[in-house]
Amino acid sequence: MGADALRALLTRVRYEVLPAKAAEEKVLAHVPRDVVVTVTASPVKGLEPTLLLTERLAAHGYRVVPHVPARLLRDDTHLKDVAERLRAARVDDVFLPAGDADPPAGPYHAALPVLRALTDLGRPFAEMGITGYPESHPLIHDDITIQSMWDKRAHATYIVSNLCFDARVLGDWISRIRRRDITLPVYVGVAGPVQRAKLLSMATKIGVGESTRFLTRHPSWFLRFAAPGGYAPERLLGRGAQAFAGPAAAVAGLHLFTFNQIAETERWRRAALDRLGG
Repeated sequence: MGADALRALLTRVRYEVLPAKAAEEKVLAHVPRDVVVTVTASPVKGLEPTLLLTERLAAHGYRVVPHVPARLLRDDTHLKDVAERLRAARVDDVFLPAGDADPPAGPYHAALPVLRALTDLGRPFAEMGITGYPESHPLIHDDITIQSMWDKRAHATYIVSNLCFDARVLGDWISRIRRRDITLPVYVGVAGPVQRAKLLSMATKIGVGESTRFLTRHPSWFLRFAAPGGYAPERLLGRGAQAFAGPAAAVAGLHLFTFNQIAETERWRRAALDRLGG
């Protein structure tokens, strides 16, 4: 990827964090206020830890994007209460996946009904994100996931691609959704400079957050971190240069899965920008 294009992506990042112990402290210590922070949600612990961390970080001046999985919402009243609570914290952007809670806490089994309900509430959030699946969803056919994005386009304002380590797969997926006239901007989901030992520890000890659960469904990915010259975010971005940089791709920025290795992620990003003269 050209230096200018890569530098632009590295200045338009979102850091996904888990609402775990010390997460607030790590964000305050290492994340600049101009970096967007997204907060995952756990099907085991529910929305409360996500909402609490969102409120605390927003009070510190961060732009925070809470994950509000459809399957964690108990009913329409719960959705309205969550929306009002987030608006009181001056949150104007939410990420709305279906979530993994099984069974669901209420009537919402997928994100689309929640998006419609928020539209009926007067669209309390300026931005509403949905999930994209560059690699096959474990339970849903690829064509259905793309059709789902098409159905959501009247309500959502952007797409976040789920975690992927293959630049070719990412590029092919972006081309496919654009051919289907899905024009929403995409934040490309990329793992930060994650150390395998810490990632295994995080997955074992916490076991929460969509990013961790998604990764544990793909155990071979752990090997990519251990292999000689294994995973490096810049190498993935470089291999995806043509797919990510072209205007037709409409890539808005990077969604970096930190797995709460927040200091390491920001140190990597800052070093990359320094090397690029940014």
